[in-house]
Amino acid sequence: MRRRPAGIAHAQQRTKLDRDFQQIGDNIAAKELEQLQKQLDTFKENLQEFARKHRKDIRKDPTFRAHFQRMCANIGVDPLASNKGFWADLLGVGDFYYELGIQIIESCIATRSRDGGLTEINELQRRLDIMRRNGKGGKQQEITEDDIVRAIRTLKPLSGGFEVIPIGNRKMIRSVPKELDKDQSALLLLAQKTEYLNINIIRNELGWNDTRIKNALDHLLQDGLAWIDEQGEDGDTYWIPSYFHLDE
Repeated sequence: MRRRPAGIAHAQQRTKLDRDFQQIGDNIAAKELEQLQKQLDTFKENLQEFARKHRKDIRKDPTFRAHFQRMCANIGVDPLASNKGFWADLLGVGDFYYELGIQIIESCIATRSRDGGLTEINELQRRLDIMRRNGKGGKQQEITEDDIVRAIRTLKPLSGGFEVIPIGNRKMIRSVPKELDKDQSALLLLAQKTEYLNINIIRNELGWNDTRIKNALDHLLQDGLAWIDEQGEDGDTYWIPSYFHLDE
């Protein structure tokens, strides 16, 4: 009987072992995945029961609502952002963020001509509280920054440019499609510290030449993000309307 070369036998044995290990690994992975799915299903059931029990708190208490949202996000559930399906029926707040989104649009459009479509989130929240308090049906659910951020996410399909952008330590709501360029962002950040801008401040703080300063300030003016006071003691003074309350 003719014997196979030792090298071929060894390779075949190694291939068989690899297949066996692969099969064992697949079986273990399948069992772990099945166990994980069961745990996830159990967690979702408990979450639904929790939602039923605390339905009123979720609808009325903004802090409780934020904690509930974060808990849901950990398992990929976004109950309050959907206006259809099980969660909408269970909680009765399926339209909450859509309604808030419409109010955000109305508020931002109303002030776009004076702030250039850039509104500080705290100022927007203040205006929304007034709008909701004076609207039909009296005072509605209290809202938080977290609610505003989530509502703005629901506006993304509208392609209206609504977005939350951080500038320094402030959250700003942009309600126009045009993005800020690098120099505009730098000036807006500087204005948080100095409260207003002029050529000397920008030159001393940022080290820009006069041409760059003029171009950046002109862009702020063109986009409605700055107002100019030509009677300033140190020359033209530029104010950022997004940083102060215009109706107080």
